[in-house]
This record gives sequence, C-alpha cells and structure tokens, in this order.
Amino acid sequence: MAWNDKRPMSPHLQVYDLPVTAKLSILHRATGAALTAGLIIIVLALAAAAGGQESWQTMHSILSSWFGYLVLFGFTFVLYYHFCNGIRHLIWDMGKGLEPDKVEKSGQVVLIATIGLSLFTWLIAII
Repeated sequence: MAWNDKRPMSPHLQVYDLPVTAKLSILHRATGAALTAGLIIIVLALAAAAGGQESWQTMHSILSSWFGYLVLFGFTFVLYYHFCNGIRHLIWDMGKGLEPDKVEKSGQVVLIATIGLSLFTWLIAII
C-alpha cells in the first residue's frame, strides 16, 4: 500500500521551535526524573554511612571527586529548578499569572532563582 496522501505534514520538532513555556514544562518533567536518580545517590550515601568507616570513606572519595561535585551540583540545580517551577505551577493553579507576558516573566524568574539559589548553596557549602 503506497502513501498517497497529499496533505502537508506537521512541522517536526527539529524544524519547529517550541515556546519557552513548553521547554520549561518539559524541563520540569525531566527534573522530576533526575531527582529520582539523585535520591538513589542519597540513599547510597546513607547506606555507606551506616556501613561503617571504610564504606563511608569509599563513598566520600567518590562524592568529593570532580565528577562527584559535578553530579552534586547538578542535583542541587535540578532540585531548585523543580522547587521554583513547582511554586510557579501552584500560582497558576490559583488562576494567577496566566497572561502570556506574565508567563514569560515567571519563567525567567524561575531560571534566575534556580541559578541564584544553586550558586548561593554551593558558595555556603564551600566556605
């Protein structure tokens, strides 16, 4: 059976640029999944701490490596993004801030707050 439909096809995601709100919504879902992976790391760290000095030293050496810091910073960023965007969604659930210009501004506020909170947390952690 041959394809003989002459109607135009819908634009593909590689051609069509999603609005910022759609990208932030997709990112919100992705951060929820990433938080699950981060919680597994936290459980492993707690299990290592409960396992005694030797197992904790192994976990500590992993988490204090450059890759461990990168993963922990990523977890912090994901946590704050999901938190800030969740507050944004709660405000929307109350019926506020749904105008297109306010939706754009609240998205920018979420990103700025996420970056600021992540950097502030790590600045305090390092000092």
